Amino acid sequence: MKINLMKLQDTDPEVAKLIALEEKRQQEVLEMIPSENYTSRAVMEALGTPLTNKYSEGYPRKRYYQGNSIIDSIESLAIDRAKKLFGVPHVNVQPYSGSPANTAVYFALLDPLKDKIMGLTLAFGGHLTHGASVSLSGRYFKTVPYEVGKDGYLDYAAIEKIAIREKPKIIVCGFTAYPRIIDFKRFGQIADKTGAYLLADISHIAGLVVAGAHPSPVPYAHIVMTTTHKTLRGPRGAILMVTEIGLKKDPELAEKIDKAVFPGLQGGPHDNQTAAIAVALREAQGKPFKDYGNQIVKNSKALAEGLIAKGFDLVSGGSDNHLILIDLRNKGVNGAIAAIALEVAGIVVNKNAVPFDTNPPFYPSGIRLGTPAITTRGMKEAEMKKIAIWFSQAANEVKNEKLPAEKEKRVEFMKAFKTRVVKNKKLLSIAQEVKTLCSKFPTP
Repeated sequence: MKINLMKLQDTDPEVAKLIALEEKRQQEVLEMIPSENYTSRAVMEALGTPLTNKYSEGYPRKRYYQGNSIIDSIESLAIDRAKKLFGVPHVNVQPYSGSPANTAVYFALLDPLKDKIMGLTLAFGGHLTHGASVSLSGRYFKTVPYEVGKDGYLDYAAIEKIAIREKPKIIVCGFTAYPRIIDFKRFGQIADKTGAYLLADISHIAGLVVAGAHPSPVPYAHIVMTTTHKTLRGPRGAILMVTEIGLKKDPELAEKIDKAVFPGLQGGPHDNQTAAIAVALREAQGKPFKDYGNQIVKNSKALAEGLIAKGFDLVSGGSDNHLILIDLRNKGVNGAIAAIALEVAGIVVNKNAVPFDTNPPFYPSGIRLGTPAITTRGMKEAEMKKIAIWFSQAANEVKNEKLPAEKEKRVEFMKAFKTRVVKNKKLLSIAQEVKTLCSKFPTP
């Protein structure tokens, strides 16, 4: 896609140039960070409209500002589409993103002096807002962590024992680096047994849920939160949903959630974002989107097989969804080093901790990568085989780069490494092959 920046070029050529460079970069590389994707042109057009000029504090037909009759219709449309798509009775489309959406749930339901959040530990694939000590969720609320087992899978029996012992008010399921199907029914049983609310954070897999490529949490969770980008292919934003069983457990749950979003945490919603969410939800209704969601999984499985064939150690041994988590320790490569080398080679991934990682978070042992964005471009299993080969070649180029054991020497080492690696002929050669492949699969 070539965006029109004629007015911006006149007004601010410096910003226009940077945007054009970023557009070019996205076209020429394999965007494989699993939380990234490409929106449609229609979604981007909705974002760049006069809707950004309006203030609309409150909810449809209950606003604190005048002039919102059209905004009411737009927000109501987004709400109705989300209700239909996910099969829920209550939806709030105003959260600015996933982190404030999760925070709104805690603000609505928890007493910070006594109530507990139970979530997967950040280092094992959870999210900052699931109780990590460095985030608001871990600093202002009591937290109870759980982990995956040595095999990389969730141990539901162990999770149940912890929940029975600790009696959390909220159990969070849905993760950022878990490559397997989530048993929402089992989580629901644990929540019922302990009297907890179950919050399903499906930010990563919402598009797969809509496509039928991953089970839905709606029959088992009381509250469902999703961001609207990632596999859903919308703008940056979030949706909070209250389910039938949520209302059965607490008839005032929807009202509590809405009040926590506004006026609890936010002022006026971003109306251009709301319109773009509505567009993305309409796009997700058809068969093409279902085909897309299922192809994401097919590509992920094919890529996992290719990486395993090249000797990579995949956490849990493979993937059932959109992402793959690789433990590079058997390759003798640090995740931070590998991520930089792969970017030089035109493959954009992110460094990531792996379960039971012995390295610090900024220099973890793993790499996280996924297939949503490259699937949006139309790539399929045949391209995954090529990517696995390039990935292996790039990792091999830096297998002799050893991170210093002394913490104070690591920054200087990484600076020197970055200077060297951008000149690596093999990596640059791979980048050219990647660019050639990408030219056959334009961005939307």
